[in-house]
Formats: sequence, structure tokens, C-alpha cells
Amino acid sequence: MPGAVDRPGRAQRAARLRARARLGLAIARRWVRRERPQDRARILARRGRILALRAVRALGRTAAGIGPALAAVRGGFMRRWRRSLQFRTVLITLVLTFVSFLAVGAYLSNQIANNLFQERLAQAENQTRQAVQQVQETFDGAQVTDQQSVLKLVNDTLDQLEDRESSTPRQYVFLAVPNQDQPRNRWVDSRASYLRTENDIPPSLREAVQHSQQEQYWQSIPLTVDNREHPAIAVGNKVSFGGTVYELYLLYDIVSAQQTLDDMQNVLWFGGMFLLLLIGAITWIVTRSVVSPVSHAAAVSEKLAAGQLEERMAVEGEDEVARLGAAFNHMAANLQEQITALANLSHMQQRFVSDVSHELRTPLTTVRMAAEVLFDARDEFSPITKRSAELLYNQVERFQALLNDLLEISRFDAGVAVLDAEPRDMVALVRSAIDKAAPIAAECGSEVKLYTRSPSIIVEMDDRRIERVLRNLLNNALEHGEGRPVEVFVAANADAVGVAVRDHGIGMAASEAARVFDRFWRADPARARTTGGSGLGLSIATEDVKLHNGWLQAWGSKGQGSCFRLTLPLRADGTISESPVALAPADGDVVLVEGTTTRDVVVGPQAFPRTAPPSPETGAP
Repeated sequence: MPGAVDRPGRAQRAARLRARARLGLAIARRWVRRERPQDRARILARRGRILALRAVRALGRTAAGIGPALAAVRGGFMRRWRRSLQFRTVLITLVLTFVSFLAVGAYLSNQIANNLFQERLAQAENQTRQAVQQVQETFDGAQVTDQQSVLKLVNDTLDQLEDRESSTPRQYVFLAVPNQDQPRNRWVDSRASYLRTENDIPPSLREAVQHSQQEQYWQSIPLTVDNREHPAIAVGNKVSFGGTVYELYLLYDIVSAQQTLDDMQNVLWFGGMFLLLLIGAITWIVTRSVVSPVSHAAAVSEKLAAGQLEERMAVEGEDEVARLGAAFNHMAANLQEQITALANLSHMQQRFVSDVSHELRTPLTTVRMAAEVLFDARDEFSPITKRSAELLYNQVERFQALLNDLLEISRFDAGVAVLDAEPRDMVALVRSAIDKAAPIAAECGSEVKLYTRSPSIIVEMDDRRIERVLRNLLNNALEHGEGRPVEVFVAANADAVGVAVRDHGIGMAASEAARVFDRFWRADPARARTTGGSGLGLSIATEDVKLHNGWLQAWGSKGQGSCFRLTLPLRADGTISESPVALAPADGDVVLVEGTTTRDVVVGPQAFPRTAPPSPETGAP
């Protein structure tokens, strides 16, 4: 039996499979894979996902690389746009010319296309009218009775309507009007040119022709020729034959007109691009001839501003540019002469001040010694002589201070001032300046309060110069504080240390704060001075701060007092990004003397980010 023969074979195969399974897992796996082809598809799908993921990552890296490149190109373009008048002129001219070309080209193209279409449409309508008349006359005069003769007549007549060799090929579609009252011609139903069907005729055109009274209708249609769509015009009318009414449509292929229009548009496009490049080149040349002297004048002006007073413009010809160059050179010569004269005068004045100051030191020393003798013996004199001795001593002291200030200013002007910077404690220096100003504070009836968070702030500075600055700021605050408290705030950040001296006296306007550091300037010359200043203190303080690469700034408001802020870098070679103490109240006018920028908030204990105002001296809440 067949079943008996199959059983031993199956048993043998099962035994062989069990033997193979004992050889190891690898053989079993290979066997399983061989028996499961869907694993292959799963592996291929996984590989496809991996490749797609890699492609996406590659595109991401490419996009990430393109982004900075585009940003660099845009930055270069904007930089060129801002800095080059010639580039802006040429670019604006090109853009306006391109827009004009587009407008004119679109108008011309539309006019040409419309004229070509109207010409072909009129030609198609005339030809269709003549063809329909000839067909109708042929059908009316036909003397045929049998089917073969009728078919031959219709085919020959319609074939004569075709014209495949002209510039406007013509084909036909011949259809019987549906739903006629009288019976149709049983031998002639529909005819069409090769590859043409009734589907080539739009339903709207057929409906118009069917309901017409021998009127002619047309419509633009797409015509498929050699698997490409050509623009065409379908013109339809009705004819009758053997008592049956037919629709006769003539299809005119106007692809030649479209090709003519495309050629003209290409000519307009390439001609416009050529003219655009030509206009751009002409504009570049013309603007270069005009802008080059201006650019040269700008370069010479920058050199003159940098101190190169011998620079001049090259003058060629007699046109407007040449006259501009000549006038510019004349102006530069006058400026050079005046600047040189002023520099010489300033040098003479500085030399005079320095020489006079040095020459006056010896006689002034003698006068001072005599004044001290008289001042020490003033109690032995009569009241009038005693008062005279006191006045003489005070004025000699003031004259000595003025002479010292003049000598210091002369050193700054001569550029021989030297910074002797060493690590010093700013808080201790401020306390020392406050102690030395105590007699003046007592005389003015003001109290000096110190607010600080740190007991010690080490700064690389010239303590002699900075103490002079602090002393000057304190004396000014006490003199103009009108007996109200004077507050001193000291704070530091990672880069700088700041000291703000705030008074609540008469204050000053923004215009006055802008000039407060000028030499010998006083806001109110009629106001009596209690400290006998020389008018050079703030000027010298400004120069001292400049030596430290620091800031000295002033704020003031009438009736609200004023504030002077000193900011120094912690290291002698450091820079300042912002001051650790505030300068002005939020509604005040800030004057930045050295052209720096800071973030200004309310001056006072609120300048420190604490929940409670710090107490004097220690700053502890």
C-alpha cells in the first residue's frame, strides 16, 4: 500500500532531523531560517530602516552645515549693503530694472499672445464657415441612393476638410445630433479624423451647437498629438444630409502659434537678461567714477581725524569732483594750521604753568614760613593784626594747594604721570578718607555714613591717588550737602570695586553734571566755598582714575542731591563690564563721563540685594 511505503520514509527523515538537532544550536538556527523565509524580509526591512535613519542624519548634518554658511553669506551681504554706496546703487538699479523688465515683458507677451490667438481664431472661423458651406452644398446636390454611394460621398467630402500639412493642421469630428424628431440616416452616424473622437469636443460646445440656429461657435481645447497636449481651437456648426442633422466640428491645432510665442518670450527673456547685465555694468562704471572720489574723501577724512594732518585728496580736472577735492584740501590745510597753532599754544600754556609753578615754589615757601611765624605768634598781636595773620596764613595755604594742583595737572599734560599700583584695602582707604574729612563734616554739620558688605576688598591701585580722589569727592559732598547726611557705598563684584558718594544737598542739573569735571568750572561762581578748593580737584581725580583704567561718573538732580561713583578694576590690567554699585535713582538723569554703560538702580542701601537695609560701618542687617 502507498501508506505503508510512506511510513518508513517519514520515520527516517524524523530520525535524521533529531540527529541534526543534537549537533548544536547553530545548525538548528540555520535550519529554522531556511524554513522561515519571512525572516529574510524582516532583516531587509530592518536594514532599510537603518539606511533611512542614516540618510536622515546625513541630511541633518548637511542642513546644519548649510545654516552657518547661509548666515555668513547674509552677514556679508548686509555688511556690504551698509558700507558701500556703490553696491547699494548698483543693486537698487538692477532690482528696479528687473521689475521693469518683468512688467514690460509680461505686457508684451500678453499682447503678442492675444494677437496671435485672435489671428488664428479669425482664420479658423473663416475657414470653418467656408468648409461648412461647401459640405452643405455637396450634401444638397448629391444624387445617391445606395449605401455604398452614400458612405463614399460622406467620407470623400469630410476627408477633404482635413489639412495636415499647413501651419495650422485641421481635423474634423462629424456627429449626428441626438434626439431628432425625424429618423436618422441609417447609413451615416458619426465620423472623425484619425485618432479623434467625440470626447475631444467639450460638452458645453456641443450643447451650444445643438441648440443653435445655424450659428457658429468655438472653444479653446487641449488636443492630444503624439502623447503631448497641443493648444487647439474647436469650431462647430450644423449641416444636414438626407433629412438628418449633423454636428460638424473642425479642430485647428495652433501649436505653431504657441511655439512662435515661446520663441518670442525666450528672445524677450534672454534680451532682458542681457540688457540687465549691461545696465548693471554701466551703472557700476558710472557709480564708480562718482563714488570713488567720495570714498577717497572719506578715507582722507578718517586719516585726518586720526591725526594724519598731512593727508590730502588728489585733484584732477575741473569738474564738480575736482572742485570738491580742492575745497577739501583747502579746508584740511586750514584745519592743520589751526590745530597746529592750538597745539603750540596749549604746549606753551602747559609749559608756562609748569614753569611758573616751579618758579613760585621757592618764594612761596619763604612766604609760607613767614606766614607760619606770624600765625604762631598771632596771640601777641592786636585783634586787627591777629586777623590779618590768620587770613594771610589761610590764603597762603590755599595758594600752596593751588600750586600743587597746577603741578599735578602739568604732569598729566606732559604725560609723565606714573601709576604705582600695589594691593591695597579699599574699605580701609575709604575709612581713612572719612576720618580725615571729619573736621570738615563737623564744620558743615553733616554725618558721613559708610555702607559696605565686605570688611576688606583688596584692589591693585595707587593708594595715594585714590585717597586723593576719595577725599575730593567727600569734601565736595560735604560742602554741597547743606548739613544733610552723606552716604558712602562700597561693593565689589568679580571684576571691579565701586565707591559711590551720595549727598542730599542742592544737587545739579544734567548739563552741569556733564561739565563738573572741567578745569576751574563751577556751577555757581557766586556761591561761597567753605573748603577753599582750587577748582582742579575733580579734573585731577578724573586723570587719576584714567591711570587706573577706571570710571568716574556723576549724577545730579536739582533739589535731590548728587552722586559721584568711582569704579576701579580689581587688577591693574583688568577691565570693567559693569559697576557693582548704582549711580542714580530710577527717575534721575545719568551722566556717563567716560562714555561707559552700566545698569543703574536706586542708590542707597537698596543697591544691595538684601531683605533689610545694612547698618552703617559694618553693613550688617
